[in-house]
Amino acid sequence: MPPDKKPIPPQLGGTGPYCSTTGPLGKPPMPLHFHNSLTRRTEPFAPMQPGQVGLYTCGPTVYNFAHIGNFRAYAFEDLLRRTLAFCGLKVTQVMNLTDVDDKTIRDSRQAGLPLAVFTQRFKDAFFLDLDALRIERAEVYPAATDHIPEMIVLIQTLLDKGVAYVGDDRSVYFSIAKCPRYGQLVHLQPEQMRGGGRVKNDEYAKESVADFALWKAWDAADGDVKWDSPWGPGRPGWHIECSAMSMEYLGPTFDLHTGGVDNMFPHHEDEIAQSEAANGVQFVRCWLHCAHLMVNGEKMSKSAGNFFTLRDLLAKGWNGRELRWVLLGCHYRQSLNFTFQGLADARTTLARLDDFIGRLREAQARPGAAAAPETTARLEQAVAEFQAGLEDDLNISATLAALFNLVRDLNKALDGNVFSGADARAALATLRRLDTVLATLDVDRADDEAPADIRQLADDRLAARKAKDFARADTLRQQLTTRGWTVEDTPAGPRLKKIGG
Repeated sequence: MPPDKKPIPPQLGGTGPYCSTTGPLGKPPMPLHFHNSLTRRTEPFAPMQPGQVGLYTCGPTVYNFAHIGNFRAYAFEDLLRRTLAFCGLKVTQVMNLTDVDDKTIRDSRQAGLPLAVFTQRFKDAFFLDLDALRIERAEVYPAATDHIPEMIVLIQTLLDKGVAYVGDDRSVYFSIAKCPRYGQLVHLQPEQMRGGGRVKNDEYAKESVADFALWKAWDAADGDVKWDSPWGPGRPGWHIECSAMSMEYLGPTFDLHTGGVDNMFPHHEDEIAQSEAANGVQFVRCWLHCAHLMVNGEKMSKSAGNFFTLRDLLAKGWNGRELRWVLLGCHYRQSLNFTFQGLADARTTLARLDDFIGRLREAQARPGAAAAPETTARLEQAVAEFQAGLEDDLNISATLAALFNLVRDLNKALDGNVFSGADARAALATLRRLDTVLATLDVDRADDEAPADIRQLADDRLAARKAKDFARADTLRQQLTTRGWTVEDTPAGPRLKKIGG
């Protein structure tokens, strides 16, 4: 379940690029740089409040299981979050849960379930999927249905300022004609602003430039989903949800807002328009958007047979660690081409890293009380190169190159038998530090200890058994067997055991 709603203190002013670490090897610290979608430039990043960052990430619409295209965005946002922390910044991340919109209402009615019951299943599944991919939890996961009063207040503010109006259908619309800067994120030209008309749907064609719904008057298609408002019963539009929830926890202006490129228009554009019209200040200082995920070079779609949820891939015997490696393996602003060969390559690469870490563990038994100066220098160099890649707009290629170059050099040192136990311990400590960002190295996992994704499968199986979903429990047991583990049900609870171990 998402944590309780809690206020986040408003951010204060601050200037100058920030990175808390002193420069490795005596060099001054480098500033973080991000590509700002708003300006279309890569710029130094300076948080409003020194040492603290407010980050809003567009979360799932909980009408189905999230697919790997969604998780491409969530993995990128996790890399961003971990990078900020690696540079010594405290992050307050807010990720919304859209649990009322056209799709959730449509599908809950088709399922014959109350909206809250229907969406709760997919909220729970989403958090399990985050854990499988080792994605850190945000500080706040506000659900739209818990913030209707804040949305009504915001809509009333827009009406009072004359930038919204009540339509003849009793819905409330935002007037883009009253917003001279509308289109600033996607750089719409004046001739593109002549669409006119109104759009009541939450999502609409990118070619459609029109007044959009802030509040949707109730109609029969909504069933029992409605809330009272000054304009009659209804529900909020999708775009107003994120503005209200981000303002509730991060204030009228905050540092970073992320999402996929498909969210830029209309969703993020509409967020900017309504938020800045209401508050009279800049909404977000820096926008980051990740590119699409393709599957075998094609757009992912159910009709093409290349549509996968995380659960589909786990059922095929892949694990969350391997999937995370693939999702992080390409720069976030480049299209990621997902293939099963890529997953196989990830499995091979991670196995080699495991072997390398195993060599370092064994080397800890060698004599030596202090790491050699050349080892210390090489480790500091690796950290500096790793951090420089992250600071350069999350340049994952440079970041991974720093890791692999370090592995190559340390393997040579291990081969030469000149590596002491102290050298090995220092190397493992460095890898632990790098893994606070990558979350794939499993430095401290014992050889016979079940990895996190295996434990997650066992936990999911137990949850399925408790829910009397025995078919899913059997499927999860088979996945464990395929991965080389068996689960024994004991009076003290399930116990994992490696097959042949």
